[in-house]
Amino acid sequence: MAKILVVDDETDLEILIKQKFRKEIRKKEYEFLFAVNGLDALEKILQDPEVDIVLSDINMPEMDGLTLLTKLNEKSPLIQAVIVSAYGDMENIRTAMNRGAFDFITKPINFKDLTLTMEKTLKHARQLRETLKAVKENNILKMYVDQNVLNFMGSREYESAIMVNESVEGTVVFIDICGFTRISEKEPADKVVKMLNAYFDIMVKEIIKQDGNVDKFLGDAVMAFFSGDFHLDRAIEACVDIRTAIENADIGIGIESFKPEVSIGINSGDMVWGNIGSSTLKRLDHTVIGDAVNLAARLQSAAQNGQILITEESYEKVKESFKCEKIGPIQMKNRSEPVIVYQVIS
Repeated sequence: MAKILVVDDETDLEILIKQKFRKEIRKKEYEFLFAVNGLDALEKILQDPEVDIVLSDINMPEMDGLTLLTKLNEKSPLIQAVIVSAYGDMENIRTAMNRGAFDFITKPINFKDLTLTMEKTLKHARQLRETLKAVKENNILKMYVDQNVLNFMGSREYESAIMVNESVEGTVVFIDICGFTRISEKEPADKVVKMLNAYFDIMVKEIIKQDGNVDKFLGDAVMAFFSGDFHLDRAIEACVDIRTAIENADIGIGIESFKPEVSIGINSGDMVWGNIGSSTLKRLDHTVIGDAVNLAARLQSAAQNGQILITEESYEKVKESFKCEKIGPIQMKNRSEPVIVYQVIS
């Protein structure tokens, strides 16, 4: 439904508008608001910012239509204005256009012309809003997606490549902020989000420093993936640095009773890498799946506050680079045999 604000000090116009557009009003195609001058119009827009277009007279008390045009351009540039006035001389038309009017109609009003002008103006106003929405969405997308990926999304290869999957070798890391769920139940939502994002930012910086990739954020946990040379070593080093950084974090918005700690699970192996999700919903998650990933998640679940857990197989690969301590066999979900686990000390 289109919202149209009519600005005119002649109150008879309100009655006339409601009579001429009664069918459209009844069908909820149009909703008309009315103001008696420019000041009143600005107040109406403040109360209802979803106004699409303004139909305004020129000569009005307190604030005339030409001044209103200037104010609209400053405060509500998406609202399109049409001047409806008996002053149809070229000087007034040029002044109105220079101040941002989309069109100009002279009185007495030809309602067929007014209807066509309204439809044209509404179409333009909606196109502006859609364009702005697309720009905002694109800017938001750029926050989450690498520019090379965005460029690829516009290429011919995108449609055929989007469902391609492959097997990769790498290391998966799950990092959970211990006790954060309890905080989220007690603190205001805005504070919880700011705290969580601050902790995530610390983690992301350390992951990127070791050439890792943040796969996804899972509530108050992070999943990261490392590939390439020494992927396991780089993953463990990132996690050791994350543990230290989080424990020493002073983000300025925490609470005294909450001491941030992390529990971490790390595991290496072969896994499937690809776009997982629903093509019907057009929601695909670029991620890794497989037994190696599941085991990393199980290790994180088993980890206590401040612990970084790895398997015995991983320990044998990194024991010369990191100081570790044997925890022992741990029974894990969906595994017939216990898993021998080590914790990384430093």
